[in-house]
Amino acid sequence: RDFGLSYAEMGLLVSLFFVISGVGQALAGFVVDRIGARPVLFAALGCFVASALAAASARGYGGLMLASALAGLGNAPFHPADFTILNKRVSMARLGHAFSIHGISGNLGWAAAPVFLIGLHHATGSWRIAYLCAALVGLCVIALLAFNRQAIDDHHQAHAPGREAAHAKVEHPMAFLKLPSVWLCFSFFFFSTAALSAIQGFASPALSKLYSLPISATAFVVTGYMICGAVGMVLGGFLVVRVERLERTIAMAMTLAASLLVLGGLGILPGTAAAAVVALAGFGTGLAGPSRDMLIKRAAPPGATGRVYGTVYSGLDLGFALAAPIFGALMDKGSPEAVFYGAALTLAMGVVSAGLVGQGINVASKRKAQLAA
Repeated sequence: RDFGLSYAEMGLLVSLFFVISGVGQALAGFVVDRIGARPVLFAALGCFVASALAAASARGYGGLMLASALAGLGNAPFHPADFTILNKRVSMARLGHAFSIHGISGNLGWAAAPVFLIGLHHATGSWRIAYLCAALVGLCVIALLAFNRQAIDDHHQAHAPGREAAHAKVEHPMAFLKLPSVWLCFSFFFFSTAALSAIQGFASPALSKLYSLPISATAFVVTGYMICGAVGMVLGGFLVVRVERLERTIAMAMTLAASLLVLGGLGILPGTAAAAVVALAGFGTGLAGPSRDMLIKRAAPPGATGRVYGTVYSGLDLGFALAAPIFGALMDKGSPEAVFYGAALTLAMGVVSAGLVGQGINVASKRKAQLAA
């Protein structure tokens, strides 16, 4: 509003963030495997602090683009760094729950962001002060991790079998790129994240236009979506250790989410009920989260954790980058219902990708069993 920007221009800021994050994420995986996850994680948090400061001092669209670029650079290493630490520091029996808690913390962060920023804006009358407070949050996180730096030391090898480590030394660093499962996981993240981009960026204004609700009443739909996602992840952490065919859990959960999004976009419910239905769709995507992360672990070759997670999760960034301007353009053209239909369609395509990954892993497991016999 202050800079007179359209939805498409706002979408382009999101695209810049995720283009930089996507390219950086794939490269960060190699850096993590080479020098370790911990120093890369600290550098990433420093970029986020710089981004918040740049946003607080922005005087126009260029300043917002700088903030977006710095945030994308900071976002890039998180998945390869985090999952490398988790895989090396957490035992297999607890890994599913670790993935669940990791995802929950992310969802709660997404949920808290609009409450935190909008609340500070209303309390102080300045969105710039809200961004300064966001920078302070980043500094506090850096201090917390520095104080507990031994807990995130990924050179700790207690849960990394020596046989896998030996295998990783002789394998070519780029060999994992030949695995179809890696690119299917990439496509899964691309499709599922395109749906998340639609909800996070445009669900609130779309519901406002579709149901004539005040924007103040729809502003916290994203928060509800992420909280429901966190609840889903808690249950998903228990499912992942009990279900062998993880792709079936993913299919069930994401189909539920897609169905709820279509219902929200039909325009047949009362406005508040439609907002609740869209928020509830987050439960389905959250339920699929731990199974998704474990599916990627099963598809990753030994010794290539950072590279695989970096490459696969760059599909997440690409999904955000391409989806944001498309959904923004749909809003500019006066088609708010298309936001929900498009999100549901991309979730359905993600189900197909996950199914193919699971099928490939199942076939490979049967071959190993036959060779062992």
